[in-house]
Parts: sequence; structure tokens; C-alpha cells
Amino acid sequence: MISIPTHSLNDGTTLPALGLGTWPMDDAQAEQAVRGALELGYRLVDTATNYRNETGVGRGVAGSGVPREEIVVTTKLPGRHHGYEETLASFEESRARLGLDYVDLYLIHWPLPRVDKYVDSWKAMIKLREDGLVRSIGVSNFTAEHLERLEKETGILPCVNQIELHPFFPQEELRAFHTGKGILTESWSPLAPGTSLLEDPVVTGIADALGATPGQVVLRWHVQLGAVPIPKSADPRRQRANLEVFGFELDTAQMTAIADRAQRRRGGDPEVHEEF
Repeated sequence: MISIPTHSLNDGTTLPALGLGTWPMDDAQAEQAVRGALELGYRLVDTATNYRNETGVGRGVAGSGVPREEIVVTTKLPGRHHGYEETLASFEESRARLGLDYVDLYLIHWPLPRVDKYVDSWKAMIKLREDGLVRSIGVSNFTAEHLERLEKETGILPCVNQIELHPFFPQEELRAFHTGKGILTESWSPLAPGTSLLEDPVVTGIADALGATPGQVVLRWHVQLGAVPIPKSADPRRQRANLEVFGFELDTAQMTAIADRAQRRRGGDPEVHEEF
């Protein structure tokens, strides 16, 4: 079994340096993928209400044979449930679907600034943490401005901001802001699926030189940035390959070359994107 390093969060908890994404698996796929990944050594699993697979993720956790306290389960609040009371109710629905006594990391999935209720949701998440129902709280797809507002109005910063991050969209400014505030960066879409990233000659050249796969090179790039990638895979061989990124390093020139390309998002702009 492969051992994964961890990061210390600003609330004193820890987060594995690589996790398993589960979008867009259904319940049956998620159950099988999560159980298999945990048996391989994964200890961080990422889901969301809007992925509609929390039940499967929970079954995978329960059926893995891995002690519950060793597993970090993440889920996310959907846009339609923004608001203080709505967040508390939505969390209980997620917890019931997962079949867990507590959730390790609870995130606001999108800020939805037009709706303007993310601060109310954040206050509810603070209460959930105080009540012991959530170990750590964070956000996803928040900008620096959104994060500063949470700090100004509640005095409490997120532990994590999960953002679109890959070599086509390296987010240098936001990552630097996170570092300055003690917020850990998590990477969704770390391999930029649907793009030519894994066929890029720079990436494939580095992979050939290191005896690694292009996917491993890109995941190692995330790890060396200090970000936590959460690649989705239901294939046990791919899951294992993704874990094998802690046995080699990229040099400075390779790190720079991987991100030295056109900048473009794949997902929504947090200022305007709405996902309910």
C-alpha cells in the first residue's frame, strides 16, 4: 500500500497531498471506485451534493475496511441551499446520504455572488464545525475578494479553497493569495480533461525523460506547487499510477516549462457562474 504525505491545515487538522475525485460517477461507480482507492492507499475522497453520488461514496467508505478516522471525506454545499438555515439542513441531508456521523471537510461549492448568501452559509458552516459535525470547513471556486469578505465578516478563513487549476490555468495570483492567508489550494480538473494537455510535447518529453506517464508528470507539478490534486479515476491501474507521483521530482526548469503555455479556463468564472 502506498503512503501519501499530508498537509497541515490552518485549523490544526491534516489533508492528504492527493485525493480521489468522483465527478461524474454514479452511486454504483463511486462505491466501487472509492472502496478500491482506499484499499490502494488513498485517504482523501471528494464528492458533492450536486454529484449525486454521496450514497455510493459513503458505501465505498463503509465497505473499504479502512478505519473511518483515517479517511478524509469531502462534500459540498449546492447553490440552491445557500443561506444559514438552508445550509444546516442541506448538510444533514448530505450526512444522511453518506451514512457518516461527521464529515471531514465541508465546502461551499460556488460563491454565487449575485445570490449573495455565501457569508450566511459560511456562518452556518462555522456552527457545524463548532458542533463537531464537521472537522474542517472551506470553499470552492472563491476569488480573493470573496475570501477577504468571509474573513472581514466572520473573522474565520477557510482551510481550503478548491479551484480549477492545471498547467493551462495555473492561477499564480490566487495561489499566492492563499499562501499569504494560510489557505491550502486544492486542484479540481488537475489533468485538464478534454484538452491536449497529456499529449503536449513538453509534458510527454518530460515524462519520457523521467520514465513516468504524462499524467504523473502533471500531478507531480501540482504536488510541487503545494496544491492538492484530486484526479477522478475509476480504473484501479490509473488510481495506482496517480499515487506513484511521490517517488520522483521535477526540476525548476521542468516546473516552469509545464506551465509556460496559453492561459484558459475550462470551467465557469466564479464571478458569474451559477450552479444550483
